[in-house]
Amino acid sequence: MTIAEQTAPAAETTAAPRGWVRVCRVTDLEVERGRAALLGRDTQIALFLLADGTVRAVSNYDPYGHANVLSRGIVGTKSLGNTPQPSGNTALSDSGNEESREEVPTIASPLHKQAWDLRTGMVVETQGKDPLDIPVWPVAVRDGDVLVKWEERR
Repeated sequence: MTIAEQTAPAAETTAAPRGWVRVCRVTDLEVERGRAALLGRDTQIALFLLADGTVRAVSNYDPYGHANVLSRGIVGTKSLGNTPQPSGNTALSDSGNEESREEVPTIASPLHKQAWDLRTGMVVETQGKDPLDIPVWPVAVRDGDVLVKWEERR
């Protein structure tokens, strides 16, 4: 069942600001489990509630597998931006780590395991294929409602 099928009728909820669409309640989401939703007639998105409480929205379409399956993908993190510490007599941190890494939230396709940054839609693991990014949508949470910034194209 998609989130769109689980939501209450519009009359029972407050209206979303112009350019934003109410998709579901935060309580409809499970931490690190995807949910599919339909925007308009043909735009499928995948929503993810992360462990830090943020909600991310990306395309549900896997451009490598050619299927709407990313909501069923594996949520994780990847280390990006491996930035070496300055050379010379710079002291190591207490952890002894010589490199600074940024951990970013990711979604891995359930089909071929390519992975994307949930913040930007940039592919971070191509599994040897050409890089293909996915669209992302801004998300806001207001009074427990998950809102996605979206306007239907005519």
